[in-house]
This record gives sequence, C-alpha cells and structure tokens, in this order.
Amino acid sequence: MLQLRPGCECCDRDLPPDSREARICSFECTFCRDCTETVLGGKCPNCGGELVARPVRPADKLAKFPPSAERIHRPERCGRTA
Repeated sequence: MLQLRPGCECCDRDLPPDSREARICSFECTFCRDCTETVLGGKCPNCGGELVARPVRPADKLAKFPPSAERIHRPERCGRTA
C-alpha cells in the first residue's frame, strides 16, 4: 500500500492525500508537480526513476488506511539548500 507521504522532498510543500499535485517514483519518493517539472526533469533524484502522478486514496478509506506522517525533506538532493 502506498505511504502517501505528506510533503515534497525538495521544497517541503504540503501534499495532502487528496492532492493532484503529488508525484512519486516506484520507491514512493514524493515530490510536488512544480519541482518535478522545473527542477527534476521528471526523474527522481534518489533513484533516477520516473516520477508519475500519485493516486488519490478514496476519502472513505483514509480512516482505515491513513496516509504516512513521515515527512522527508532533502533539498540537497534536488540541488537546493535548506
């Protein structure tokens, strides 16, 4: 099951579970659409994999299958400073 991480690893922008702006790789590294398109060129800086739109978990499933609270912020991997 996808973790649905709460923020962009590059800019730390909030990405709630219903966000259509979230992008993920096959390892579930999570980025916002803006960073994916303007900074990362569609590739994950951690694994080199393709970044694609993260699916939205149906609202009625969030109570039983909550999103992750683990926030990862590694701007240095995106060529940014904290």
